[in-house]
Amino acid sequence: MTATDVITAWDQADPEEIHPLRRVSEDAYWESGKAQADMLTDVIPDGAKVMDFGCGDGRVAIPMADLGYDVTAVDSSQKMLDRLTERAPDLTTVQAAADGIAGHLGRRRMDAVYCLAVLIHHSYADCLNIIGKLRAATKLGGTLILDWPLSETPTEADSWIGVTTWSTQQQAAACERIGLEPVDSELPWGVYRAVKVSD
Repeated sequence: MTATDVITAWDQADPEEIHPLRRVSEDAYWESGKAQADMLTDVIPDGAKVMDFGCGDGRVAIPMADLGYDVTAVDSSQKMLDRLTERAPDLTTVQAAADGIAGHLGRRRMDAVYCLAVLIHHSYADCLNIIGKLRAATKLGGTLILDWPLSETPTEADSWIGVTTWSTQQQAAACERIGLEPVDSELPWGVYRAVKVSD
C-alpha cells in the first residue's frame, strides 16, 4: 500500500467505515473526539499552536479549537476538510499530504503536532517520511503525539485499514535519525519531543 492508495481509499470510504464509533452513533463518534482532545491537554500547553495531521472531518481538531488551541487542521482529502468546515467554518484548514506541509507553513513551526489515525495505515517507508515531515513542522523542543505503535512481532499494513507496528529497535533508530526523544506519558499514543539530530 502506498500513501496515495491509503488516501484514495479513505477519501472514497463511507463515513461509517472510517471510525467504528460511527456505527454506534454520531454522538458517540464526536464524544470520542472530545475525550481524545481532553487527553492531549495533558501534554500540550494551553493556547499552543498545534497541527492536527490527518484531521479528517475534525473529530479532534474542533474540540481542540474549542479548548483554546490555535489549530491548523491538515488532511490530504478535500472531501474531509469540507465536512470539517461545515461544522467549524472558522477553523484553519490545509489540504496537503505530508510532503506538502512545508509549502503551506513556510518558516512557521508548530508548538505541537498530533497524528492520531494516519501512521498505523502506512508502510514503514511512508510512515518514516510522514514523521520526518511532521518533525520538520515542529519547533525545537515542541511536542509530537503519534499513532506509532510498538509490537514484539512488528508487521507492515497490507490494506488501507491494516495496522503497521514497529519493534522497539526500529522505532529507537528512527527517532535518532529524525530527531525525536520519547517522553513518558499515560496517553495511548507515543509522545515525543523534537530535538536536534545527533551527528
